[in-house]
Amino acid sequence: MSASLAALFGAVAGAIAGSFLSTLILRWPQGRGISRGRSACDGCGRVLGVRDLVPLLSALFQRGRCRICGARIAPLHIAMELGCAVIGALALTIMPNMGGIGWALLGWFLLTLAVLDWRHFWLPDALTLPLAFLGLTIGLWATDTAMIDRVIGAAAGYGALLAIAFGYRALRGREGLGLGDAKLLGALGAWFGWQALPFILLSGALLGLLVVLVSAVGGQRANAATRVPLGTFLAIGAVPGWVAMRVLTGV
Repeated sequence: MSASLAALFGAVAGAIAGSFLSTLILRWPQGRGISRGRSACDGCGRVLGVRDLVPLLSALFQRGRCRICGARIAPLHIAMELGCAVIGALALTIMPNMGGIGWALLGWFLLTLAVLDWRHFWLPDALTLPLAFLGLTIGLWATDTAMIDRVIGAAAGYGALLAIAFGYRALRGREGLGLGDAKLLGALGAWFGWQALPFILLSGALLGLLVVLVSAVGGQRANAATRVPLGTFLAIGAVPGWVAMRVLTGV
């Protein structure tokens, strides 16, 4: 497959994936199913037809609004479709093979988890556990990490944050770290190996600190009770952390 054709395939597949994932993000936290019932306009309730459901193009031609009632289409749909399209195109351009598919899946999962944690402080097992499984399977084509390092990484990533969560609760008497964060770091260990975990944690921590500082400049003061979506920062910082590990260690 040529690079241009692979990029096109990745972009189309990503846009379709983004359409599904944006619906999941909007419905799932509300307890609404995504496998039953047809898509409908949130404004007028009209069942959407094929012409309303073409990723990116439908929203573009309809100027971001329902063509019947004029209600605004949730911006998340367009953002997720575009984001997943870019991820798919980049992944399959760089690796037009099984490895590229692996990178695309990783990117789509991480983007979804980042948005869910940012909006709802929620990292569902139904996403983190399959992500770990993919790291031990198709991830073998995406990164050259040895299987033993992946297994150790999965256990170490989960165990490290689990220990911190239990320790914090024992010292402070309240929850300070969700187990979803531990499962996400374990999943990242399954993709990148235990060697990358310190770099991923540092990358995520620096990103989180930057967001807090920017928020403080904007007038939003943080204190000990302020909730921080660690999973969002881990998801965004995962690949940069892995790249930094490879550059700095020469692995």
